[in-house]
Amino acid sequence: MDINKIGVVIIGRNEGKRLIKCLNSTLTENTNVVYVDSNSTDNSVKNAKDSGAAVIDLDMSKPFSAARARNTGWQYLIVQHPEIEYIQFIDGDCELQTTWLEQARGFLHNNTEYAIVCGRRRERFPEATLYNQFCDDEWNTPVGDALSCGGDALIRTKCLQEVNGYKDFFVAGEEPEMCYRLRQNNWKIFRLNEEMTLHDANITRFTQWWKRANRSGFAFALSAKEHGKEKEKYCVREAIRPLMWTGAFFTILILSLFSPFLLITLLIFPLQIIKMYLKKTDKSLYGLKSCLFLMISKFPEALGVVDLMIKTIKKQDYTIIEYK
Repeated sequence: MDINKIGVVIIGRNEGKRLIKCLNSTLTENTNVVYVDSNSTDNSVKNAKDSGAAVIDLDMSKPFSAARARNTGWQYLIVQHPEIEYIQFIDGDCELQTTWLEQARGFLHNNTEYAIVCGRRRERFPEATLYNQFCDDEWNTPVGDALSCGGDALIRTKCLQEVNGYKDFFVAGEEPEMCYRLRQNNWKIFRLNEEMTLHDANITRFTQWWKRANRSGFAFALSAKEHGKEKEKYCVREAIRPLMWTGAFFTILILSLFSPFLLITLLIFPLQIIKMYLKKTDKSLYGLKSCLFLMISKFPEALGVVDLMIKTIKKQDYTIIEYK
């Protein structure tokens, strides 16, 4: 593998020991590594410099987003190393698997119609909390052609240049949105059946899970606002669905004040949970819990959609929704 053709962009803030593991995993594979730091107050910048990676302190006078951090990273790399043909993006709380870059580069080299290749991201401690296990399931996406990728992926440099990378103002959902634009340009995305990264979600509280779901709703709404009127109606359904479920719940509650008998219609919620559970191959207690939380997630997602609407009406800057 010609390592000079691959660059690595790491983004993070206050990742501590997780960043050290991330740096060590990438530097063993590739010397063209840049770490973009977003105002860390721990030793992240020092640790990155000590590792030998190039370090950029993101300009925090502008609204922060992971999208802007990633753009800053890959644009720096192609100026410093114009020979780079592929960029591996990785979050600072992840660790790159040993064989990933070779497998991913080989795929893109042999399949020129593909812009992006991603693999299996796994949670480092999936059994630590129920929420970590939810994340691990979320990362277990179908193998084959895909509509989008997550934050960890190997991407052709020319494709990043073609669509000008991520949209800086996307404070959530920036990766699928860029994938959407690439697909409009007839590029394809592939999910390899290979181990890619280890991730440490470290979600230990319900409130963290709630904020993460809230961020998803915001991402759906922002994506629908940007591309919802186009042929694919991108993310329109995902943005409307939580509003419908949440709206139905509160409408029933309000109407039941006048006719308590209407409370029986709230049974649509447990019935929907049962319906989802019966469709799952996993009939364990965990499978039932995942369906329950999927239904509950509609409420924070709806709040995220509403938050996007309010910020748009007031012409406010979009701000990141942190759950760690």
